[in-house]
Amino acid sequence: MIGIFEGIEVGAWYQGVGSDPFEVVALDFASETIEIQFYDGSVAELDHDGWLELGASPTNGPSGYDGALDLAHEDLHVYTDGGGYDDEGWNEVRNLLGH
Repeated sequence: MIGIFEGIEVGAWYQGVGSDPFEVVALDFASETIEIQFYDGSVAELDHDGWLELGASPTNGPSGYDGALDLAHEDLHVYTDGGGYDDEGWNEVRNLLGH
């Protein structure tokens, strides 16, 4: 059964032909499916044939952390005029994440 998942790595980022980049978040050996999550937080489950049809190839992951939050930088108040981070912005991010 491992053969169908050969070359697919949990935690790695891929991009299919005509799709947005996504991360492989799980390989389900029992159902022989691949669970993926896009940068915006949406998830999908593919069988092996679906994976092959997607034509996925490895790519770099996103550089930001805010994709799944579905908020613009302006809404987070993270950046100050000096280009750094301010305490108010980080506190708001921590609150949104439940920390």
